[in-house]
Amino acid sequence: MHRPGPPSSRTLVVVAHPDLASSRITARLAEAVRDLAHVTVHELGTAYRDGRFDVDREQQLLRDHDRIVWQFPWYWYSVPAVLKAWIDQVLTHGFAYGGSGSALHGKTLQLVTSTGGPEESYAAVDPTSRFTMTQLLAPLDATARLIGMRLAEPLVLHGARTVSDENLAVHAKRYRELLGSAEAASGTCP
Repeated sequence: MHRPGPPSSRTLVVVAHPDLASSRITARLAEAVRDLAHVTVHELGTAYRDGRFDVDREQQLLRDHDRIVWQFPWYWYSVPAVLKAWIDQVLTHGFAYGGSGSALHGKTLQLVTSTGGPEESYAAVDPTSRFTMTQLLAPLDATARLIGMRLAEPLVLHGARTVSDENLAVHAKRYRELLGSAEAASGTCP
């Protein structure tokens, strides 16, 4: 049963980074929300053993939360390999989609990502990429739709390689406010 507002609504932050210990951006953002009472920060790097996840445990985590956040750096126009492996192994037929696969229906998916390049690199007129972030995130939007989740407006930090400590702190504060609000926790955005 879905009950809006903290503390009954819970947010699961799925952190996907190939080397979180050396991360400046992803690690800082995870730390910014780790102490929120209704938030569970789940690092995929520690849950991924010998190329496998404990699927039952991962699926239970998803059942136990109303809002799911995928937090990751944008790698080669996609998600890091550990998040792709998690999607492949955990969002299975019969659980996340298919005739009886409705475990995630009605929940909210929030994407929190960072890009190495500046925002201008993700404009349709840029000769290098030719695609906007909205276009590049379309496969994740399609995934959310298939599994019955509502995709919230993504939170993107562009230019992660050159972002100042001050701007990173502002972005981390924005992220914390996004997840800390009653609307975010219940999965309803203004």
